[in-house]
Amino acid sequence: MHIRPLPFVLVIFLAVILFAASQSPEVMERYKKFLNQHVNGKMAENQCDNVIRRRKISQRGTNDCKPVNTFILANKGQINPVCAKAGRPYGKNLTISNLRFPIVTCKSKSQKKLPHCKYRGKKDTRWIVIGCVKGWPVHYEEGILL
Repeated sequence: MHIRPLPFVLVIFLAVILFAASQSPEVMERYKKFLNQHVNGKMAENQCDNVIRRRKISQRGTNDCKPVNTFILANKGQINPVCAKAGRPYGKNLTISNLRFPIVTCKSKSQKKLPHCKYRGKKDTRWIVIGCVKGWPVHYEEGILL
């Protein structure tokens, strides 16, 4: 039996598109927020101020500076699988990654409001603990050294 690659790839591509389109708008909105607040594949620890300002990351419902924000130095293709086979249950409704990820943790140096927040960044490598809904990462809980 010979499978033609192009039609096969097209079928897989359409299945992925239909799966993503079938997700609830609320889950997709939370997923986009997670990506904005916690995923940055090319960030250095001295970029906290600029990235947080550009992405308009603040305390929930306010313009206050977040005391701490962590960025996972990976892309969504590396993080999404943590909600499936690349992670395991951890605590109540959370998932811990099977592998460690490089991260930058940005800690506030000021109690100001956006866009005047000042942060000190620290690079590290940790297992990430995330909340997943319907297979999508929607919440960053913490990084674990173990």
